[in-house]
Amino acid sequence: MALIKELDTGTPLRLAATTVTLTIDGQDVTVPTGTSVMAAAATMGTQIPKLCATDTLEPFGSCRLCLIEVEGRRGTPASCTTIAEDGMVVRTQTPKLAKLRRGVMELYISDHPLTCLTCSANGDCELQTQAGAVGLRDVRYGYEGENHLDAPTDASNPYFAFESSKCIVCNRCVRACEEVQGTFALTIEGRGFASKVSPGGTDFFSSECVSCGACVQACPTATLNEKSVIEMGVPEHSAVTTCAYCGVGCSFKAEMQGDKVVRMVPFKDGKANEGHSCVKGRFAYGYATHKDRITKPMIREKITDPWREVTWAEAIDHAASEFRRIQATYGRDAIGGITSSRCTNEETYLVQKLIRAGFGNNNVDTCARVCHSPTGYGLKVTLGTSAGTQDFRSVAAADVILVIGANPTDGHPVFGSRMKRRLREGARLIVADPRRIDLVKSPHVRADYHLQLKPGANVALINAMSHVVVTEGLVNEAYVRARCDLNDFETWARFIAEVRNSPEAVEEITGVPAADVRAAARLYATGGNAAIYYGLGVTEHSQGSTMVMGMANLAMATGNIGREGVGVNPLRGQNNVQGSCDMGSFPHELPGYRHVSDDATREMFEGLWGVKLQSEPGLRIPNMLDEAVQGRFKGIYIQGEDPAQSDPDTQHVTAGLRAMECVVVQDIFLNETAKYAHVFLPGASFLEKDGTFTNAERRISRVRKVMPPMAGYADWEVTQLLSNALGYPMDYRHPSQIMDEIAALTPTFSGVSFAKLERVGSIQWPCNEAAPNGTPMMHVDRFVRGLGKFMITEFVPTEERTGAKFPLILTTGRILSQYNVGAQTRRTENSRWHEEDVLDIHPFDAELRGIVDGDLVALESRSGDIAIKARISERMQPGVVYTTFHHAKTGANVITTDYSDWATNCPEYKVTAVQVRRTNRPSDWQAKFYDEEFSLKRIGGYLDAAE
Repeated sequence: MALIKELDTGTPLRLAATTVTLTIDGQDVTVPTGTSVMAAAATMGTQIPKLCATDTLEPFGSCRLCLIEVEGRRGTPASCTTIAEDGMVVRTQTPKLAKLRRGVMELYISDHPLTCLTCSANGDCELQTQAGAVGLRDVRYGYEGENHLDAPTDASNPYFAFESSKCIVCNRCVRACEEVQGTFALTIEGRGFASKVSPGGTDFFSSECVSCGACVQACPTATLNEKSVIEMGVPEHSAVTTCAYCGVGCSFKAEMQGDKVVRMVPFKDGKANEGHSCVKGRFAYGYATHKDRITKPMIREKITDPWREVTWAEAIDHAASEFRRIQATYGRDAIGGITSSRCTNEETYLVQKLIRAGFGNNNVDTCARVCHSPTGYGLKVTLGTSAGTQDFRSVAAADVILVIGANPTDGHPVFGSRMKRRLREGARLIVADPRRIDLVKSPHVRADYHLQLKPGANVALINAMSHVVVTEGLVNEAYVRARCDLNDFETWARFIAEVRNSPEAVEEITGVPAADVRAAARLYATGGNAAIYYGLGVTEHSQGSTMVMGMANLAMATGNIGREGVGVNPLRGQNNVQGSCDMGSFPHELPGYRHVSDDATREMFEGLWGVKLQSEPGLRIPNMLDEAVQGRFKGIYIQGEDPAQSDPDTQHVTAGLRAMECVVVQDIFLNETAKYAHVFLPGASFLEKDGTFTNAERRISRVRKVMPPMAGYADWEVTQLLSNALGYPMDYRHPSQIMDEIAALTPTFSGVSFAKLERVGSIQWPCNEAAPNGTPMMHVDRFVRGLGKFMITEFVPTEERTGAKFPLILTTGRILSQYNVGAQTRRTENSRWHEEDVLDIHPFDAELRGIVDGDLVALESRSGDIAIKARISERMQPGVVYTTFHHAKTGANVITTDYSDWATNCPEYKVTAVQVRRTNRPSDWQAKFYDEEFSLKRIGGYLDAAE
């Protein structure tokens, strides 16, 4: 496959209801009103020479290379800043323009190194291309005068270099940092000849740069270039695929030399990201070929034994015989499995099919259990479907944005940049978060209200906002009458209007001044299109499901569901967590969110699968572990997940795993869970497989194989081998056949196929006869369930309470440079930004305990204790501390408890009562962890990339 070249129209293509027709070089062209002459010419195939212009940025008009002549006008205006008009007659190629362009290019080249043959961007440089386009053959200006040829190179960033001697000061990198990313880390220092690009007067690594790559993508020369390109040379072919990090689901061009990735370039036609990226998707793909990759199957009799490499056939046969033995001894329900939110839809579908049809039970669950299962429950009950309501583009039409329990700039940075762009355009912002996240105040973005609530008080806060809406007459009555169940609404309205739900009554519970709650509620209800975006700070609570229903109540009451710029929008964590839920990974639901007890649904699956299915729900992940500790659950197949690090109350999790007789782990690295495994089946990275991911906006996108699987098989093929060995035959030859089966069995996917995805790029479900092109926006004319259902959302305090022994509240989250349990990002240069987990603590709490910045402190809860370095931070409120869980050696989930959401068992990660004190040693758990690490390394059984 050749290198994919995307059309660059120079300025953004405009969308407008009206059009204009002009003549360019004798040819008529019709374009939307507001389109530049440069973009109009590009749509007809005419590329006007340019350097400062690119269609990801607004026109700037500084390079003076894109000059044109317009009939009836004096001079030679820049085509990028000249708007097309009806009847305009334009010439892009005349002797006068050619002379002017060559003169401009001469000036650029006179202060540019003429080392094209040895330049890292040779053949991929716009300056080089445009010099040829304008016919430059001679440079009259010598090198005797002052120049910038000796300007230094900044190689501080681990992923790209800034070779300032090649900079033409076109401003594209500065504008990309402002317009696309919204970080404002770059600027132009000096004036005139002394002008230069600067990352805030320091080097790139020390600056505010977030390494999103927008500046590198925008640079027309080799000034900003990927170190991989500098080392390997320019790529020669590419394929479009989908990022395997967060739930934004960015599309990338994997640009290759043979089967080696040279760089990942964000794909402009990717509907989720539209040509933008973050540091993880853009640069942190090296884990896929890291030396720690396990590429040979391994087995062992006991978890204290060293691993023994075996053939695929021996590993599969051993796993199958052990599972059959366990079921023969302990019963059919003694085994189960966990599907992966990092694997494709097709792979996840096969794992749940294997468990239901091959194991003969419904003991299947997924990591969504510990993150967004309350989203599925709460939205299905109120609106009728277990997914977000809008596409990402919808935020561009929002007038008020309410961010609750989410940190988009760190957790979902590409969407975060899109949101910041809308905020810079004038949208109002409400942030409800215990911490002062970046959105509260950052360059050119500031929240109107920061509702800095106490962890665990979400439901009290959302009830108080709804109380204001109901009691102050702000309900959209016409919407409620037309779209919602009136009896339910009236019952809810009476409940929510009670004084006990007022902002004043719950002020002590939430910690938020009543006046701020009232003002924020009024803004949400009256400020125009109001959109809610939320994350794990909503769902990972004992009242996670209640809170999701509470947000749906508020949105329905104000009429903010069913059109652009509104909605209730979960920001999903992992790349395919939405897809893993869609594919039937929960023990009570078959694909498409249909309950296993529904006879008609079950009969349809039985007819195609050729086997009788159980009608009773199986075990959830916490149930499996509890049953294992009690000796009744004996075997598990875990594909692509690491519950030993990611799930709460680590010591209980590991006790459950240790008690099992056959733990089969399928992954690309020996993770923490693999310490308790008896069979290890090597997995494949996203670069080694075909399939689809479904992102947080329900967008199904293709994943394309760009290199052969290092272990020989893609993950779906391994599952198929295991199923066949267990006696349940599977015979798929390509993932497209699996998707065809999904479509045949799942109404919301019935119109989805690989062939359609090749044609249209991506599709948002539902995609069926009623919506053959997909559904960007849900609940437009009616809710999926019919009438919207208001639910009573009684605030119930968590059972996890602070006291004299544990006076502080610990809440956890993620950071920009790392991802989830860190298995991927810790094996990249991203660790340069976040080498270890730290504990953020407010100065008041630190001073009270004699803690200074950088001290090693003991963090203790009722579940356990760890040692961690403290970081004094004004982002925290007194009484609340915060840490991440990206490093296994930290053991953050040793601290978290087994309290969980009442409806879904989603763990209450966000509320743990703790104490913090100074210490000078690791905890007992950490000391044991380090000892085990040393022992495992010594016998060659485990490698930790952090070491």
